[in-house]
Amino acid sequence: MKLCRFQPLEIEWNAIIGVAPPQRPEPRHGVIRDDRVVQIAGDLYGMWYPLSQSWPRDNVRLLPPVTPSKIVCIGRNYREHAAELGNEVPIQPLIFLKPPSSVIGPEEPIVYPPESLRVDHEGELGVVIGRRCKGISAEEYARYVLGYTCVNDVTARDLQKADVQFTRGKGFDTFCPLGPLIETELDLATTTVETFVNGERKQHAPVTDMIFSIGAILAWISRVMTLEPGDVIATGTPAGVSAMKPGDVVEVVVSGIGTLRNPVVAADA
Repeated sequence: MKLCRFQPLEIEWNAIIGVAPPQRPEPRHGVIRDDRVVQIAGDLYGMWYPLSQSWPRDNVRLLPPVTPSKIVCIGRNYREHAAELGNEVPIQPLIFLKPPSSVIGPEEPIVYPPESLRVDHEGELGVVIGRRCKGISAEEYARYVLGYTCVNDVTARDLQKADVQFTRGKGFDTFCPLGPLIETELDLATTTVETFVNGERKQHAPVTDMIFSIGAILAWISRVMTLEPGDVIATGTPAGVSAMKPGDVVEVVVSGIGTLRNPVVAADA
């Protein structure tokens, strides 16, 4: 099942022609069925039901599928990626945080900060938490997962190296594209992660190449902090990270989910 968060495009069209809606509506949740987005009501993380209102998929703007209280990321979870940056393979999951203010949705621009001389893409599989959890076991992780999405863990590589720790290099506004949707039923045994820059494939790996499994990751994180519904876990990036520049278009493709596409722009654009 494919869940999304969206706004109908007629809202933007009204603004273009000078007809303002009475009040800009809150983002809506929906389920994608074939080529239509059906609005849903209720609790996305509990009981919900479809409404009669729907739109053609091309007539909605997809937003970040969730508004996480935190984004917990796993570093160096693919051996070849650790090697390409000259790092040791961790003996336990290496976790760090990206701020919620870094989240953007599909087609929104990644802003290249003037403080950095190198900004990299890092395409990843994202896990969306569906139930509050603390201290869970690796074996029971699936009970707490709503579904999966695409993540781009954008990184100012030079700042990351200068600071040693990751907060500044990974925490700029627009540095966490999410989307385009949440897939609730994903065959992890066959799922692959790819990243393209201007149509050229830069990264490709099956998620089975991860050093730490999703169950092990969630168990490890939940020993440290409580995970809330809507929180996102970025599970690590394969080898092949490379620099982006203003004018580029980066696409993160996770099989079974879809394509997360974002242009890169200069800060003064």
